[in-house]
Amino acid sequence: MTSLSTLANTSRPKKKIQRVGRGMGSNRGKTCGRGGKGDSARQGYKKHFGREGGQLPLYRKLPCNGFNNGRFRVNVFALNLSDIQRLFNDGETVNLETLRSKGCPTRRADGGLKILSGGELTKKVNIEAASFSEAAISKLEKNSISFKKLD
Repeated sequence: MTSLSTLANTSRPKKKIQRVGRGMGSNRGKTCGRGGKGDSARQGYKKHFGREGGQLPLYRKLPCNGFNNGRFRVNVFALNLSDIQRLFNDGETVNLETLRSKGCPTRRADGGLKILSGGELTKKVNIEAASFSEAAISKLEKNSISFKKLD
C-alpha cells in the first residue's frame, strides 16, 4: 500500500541549480559570475538599455526614417456576397443599419460598407454600400441585382 511518505515526483528529473558564492573550486566563487566592481556587481542592479550615462543615446542620434500609413487608414466593413445570401431575404435592403439589426458585428467602420465578390448571390436584394469591388459589380450586374454607391 502506498502512503504519502513513499510518493515521489517521477514526471521529470530534479533541476540542478548552480550555487554561487561557495568557494573558488565551485566555478562560481569570488565574484560569483558577476564580473568585477561597479553597479552590475551589486545586488538589485537593473540594466537600462539605451541609457548611456549622460551621453546622448544612440537611438536619439539616429534619424527617424520611414512612413506609416496608420494615421490615415480608413476602416471599412467588408462583406462578401455569400454573407448577404446567408443573412438577407428577397426584397430586403443591405446597409450598415440592417446588418446591425441582424446581429452582424460591424465594428468600427468609418469608411462604411464595402461589398466583396466572395461567393454567389441569387436573392434580389437592394444593396447600399460605400464601395464595391470590381468583381462584385460584375457579379451583381450579371444577376441584375440593384446596388447603389453611397458617398
